[in-house]
Order: sequence, then structure tokens, then C-alpha cells
Amino acid sequence: TTMSHRILVSSNSHVISTLLFDPSSKSLSVEHELQIGYHPSWITPYPGDNSLIFTGVEHLKGEIAAVKIDETGKGVVVKKITSGGSDPCSLLATDDALYVANYTAGGVAIVPISSSPPYLSSSPAYMLEMSGTGPNKDRQETSHPHESVLVEDYNELLVPDLGADKVWRFKKESKDGGKWKVAGSVAYEPGSGPRHIVFREGFLYTLCELSNTLVKHRLPALPSEPEHIANAPTITAIPPPNAMFAAEILLPNPNSTFPTPYVYVSNRDDPSPEGDSISIFSIEEPGKLVLVNEVRTGLKHVRGMQFGGQDDKWLIVGG
Repeated sequence: TTMSHRILVSSNSHVISTLLFDPSSKSLSVEHELQIGYHPSWITPYPGDNSLIFTGVEHLKGEIAAVKIDETGKGVVVKKITSGGSDPCSLLATDDALYVANYTAGGVAIVPISSSPPYLSSSPAYMLEMSGTGPNKDRQETSHPHESVLVEDYNELLVPDLGADKVWRFKKESKDGGKWKVAGSVAYEPGSGPRHIVFREGFLYTLCELSNTLVKHRLPALPSEPEHIANAPTITAIPPPNAMFAAEILLPNPNSTFPTPYVYVSNRDDPSPEGDSISIFSIEEPGKLVLVNEVRTGLKHVRGMQFGGQDDKWLIVGG
């Protein structure tokens, strides 16, 4: 018999849902719902333990919560603390730290965490501040960090800043007590709005929300500078300005079932009755981004996507 899968779903409601996915019957059902608070729109698991997750509560007094999931898929909030800023929109967990991008506040909170209860420290250890603006007056009036990505080989933390048209490069310096400090940046065309990124084998792939563009850079370790390689629109039918917004970028690791790496990009708010599309790019040619397919989802506002199952057989898409 085919194994069922549990899927944890964050949302722009007040709940995190546990879904049960049965591939044999092609069914998806809600098992549990956990009240968290306003807009728990992002969840991230503790490394090596999918039963421990962290989420943000996206309001002016931003919060983060540690949630423990039992063997039936039911969750309980173990601890809630301040996120140190407003609208925590994205979280990254390592063994000992949670990196929280506070979108409206323009900073990233570094929060000590652990694998044992209560999992979260009582407050952020410190904040990474950044500042900048862009030409889009509605969306780029100040810095808006949208994600944190660790490049362990470089000892760098990369933070896409939608408001400043930059990806900030932080370096951890022992002389600063082991704190992250800005050591460089990657610049984008004004008004691009870099939202999410993927780093793979020396290359940085950036999804720009406001310009609906995928950008590829060669990114050697600091102090070397990035080298721009290619741009590609995330959708073939170019939308009018401020009508559609690219959202997520994924680059799953190749495996025996899927040996060729592809970049997957989601597009939001397509007027098509077939719903939003996912664009798939080949990255095998070093100097190019080649669109190989656009898949309609039947969903509106495709914001989150995640691969899962054996050999990443399934793509889970939220709209």
C-alpha cells in the first residue's frame, strides 16, 4: 500500500493546518487545525525534527511561536515570544538559531533556539538592521527583508531586501563576538524587488517580485564581487505593472529519480481562468536561464511551494 503523508500548512488565516495526503486515492483532507494568531504565513522545521516547527505571527507587534506536533498530527503552541519587529514573514532554523525576517520593521532577528523544551529563548539575542529604498513608492519606501539564507561554505548569511533592491551579504566575525555584520551586497535593477533566493554551487538565483524576473549571478565568497549572468521573465505573457507578483523559487537537489536540476518559480494573481502558473527553468547552460515549461495550477495567489515525499516526487502548492 502507498504511504500517506502529513503536510503542515501555514496561511493568511489564523491557523496552521495538518493535512493528510493519500497518493493512492489522490485525497487531501484536513486532520487538525491549530489557532496561532494573525497570519501565521510561514513555517520552518527544526533541522532533523519535523515534529518541531516555528512560525511567525504577522502583525505590528510581531511574534514567533514554537509548535510541537504529536504522532497524530495535532499541534500545540509551546512558547510565544516577540519577533523584535513587525510582520515576521520568513524564518530559517539552524541547530541553535532562528533567523526571522521582520518585513515591515526592516530587520532580521537572531533568536537562540534548542531541540528541547521550551525550544525558544525568551527574546531575540540581537537584530540585523538594514536600510534602503527603491523607486516603487508603494512597496519600497524602506528596507523590507523577505528571507534569510545561509551559505555555510562561505560563512555568509544572505538576506534579500525587497525595499532596497539588494541581497545583503552578512559575515560572522569572531572579533565582533561572533555576530553577523554586513560585508557586501548584490545589487538589482531599480524597482525589481528581490524576494526569495536560492544558492547552488557558486550561483545565486533570485526571484524579483515586483519585476516578475528571475536573475542569475555568479557569487564567489567574499570579498569577491558578484557577477551578473542572466535575467529571464518569470512568465511569458508579461503582465502590466503592479498586476502580478512572483512569489516562490525552489531548486530541489538532484536525485536518482530526478537527476537534472531545475528552478521552479511561482507567479501570483494571473487573470487566466486556468489560474496561476509555475514556471520551470533549465540551468544547465552556465550563461543562461532557459524556460522549459509553464504549468497551470488552477489556484489563485500561489504564494508557497514545497517539494516532499521520496525523491521529492510531490510538489505541494498553496494558493
